Amino acid sequence: MSLPPCPECHSEYVYQDQANLVCPECGNEWNPNDTSDDRLFVKDVNGHILSQGDKVTFIKDLKVKGSSKVLKIGAKATIRSINDGKDHQLDCKLDGGGEMMVTAKYVKKQ
Repeated sequence: MSLPPCPECHSEYVYQDQANLVCPECGNEWNPNDTSDDRLFVKDVNGHILSQGDKVTFIKDLKVKGSSKVLKIGAKATIRSINDGKDHQLDCKLDGGGEMMVTAKYVKKQ
């Protein structure tokens, strides 16, 4: 019996847990018989749909909460995951080396 790869990270190491399939690498859990597409769609400032792995650029200077650091306009980042948070939808890895939660309306897709 062959199980389909993970729809999130495309890992082949998927196992079955009752009616659901589970990916041990990213922790994604889904029902293979569920045909509804309830994935979260987040759009950038120009209306492009963002997804995991996309590269984005900041469209304005952003102050970092609790710090004197400022993320400058034009700074680049890679989206690690997309969340349904009201404040910060994107979990990004900055090209400078840090990680940051960012609001989608302040970035544009490269």
